[in-house]
Amino acid sequence: MPRALTADRLRWENKTYRGSGGVSGCNREYGFRPAFLDTETGTVYVSCGRDGVPAPFHRLDGLPEELVRERDDRGRVIAVKTTIVSGFERDGCFYTREQAAAMVFEPGK
Repeated sequence: MPRALTADRLRWENKTYRGSGGVSGCNREYGFRPAFLDTETGTVYVSCGRDGVPAPFHRLDGLPEELVRERDDRGRVIAVKTTIVSGFERDGCFYTREQAAAMVFEPGK
């Protein structure tokens, strides 16, 4: 059974891709923006804060309510539906963390 994307999962992904183009701090200069893809609908959501302002890293709080599956007692989003994956948007296309990491370190990208 697929697991919901959670704040803990995002932390694990950041740790896994640390130092590579699979994290925002290492790929921003290449035009990547943190984003989420709903694999069910194909919709890409640029990562935003609660106020709708684009965020410099992956934030669950800015995702639309219909994607939210769980909140903590302060109202922060801690889990979204299982079809959501984190990655990056660049020039209108979605890239997984793995794809972004590969592109950042390939000559000419």
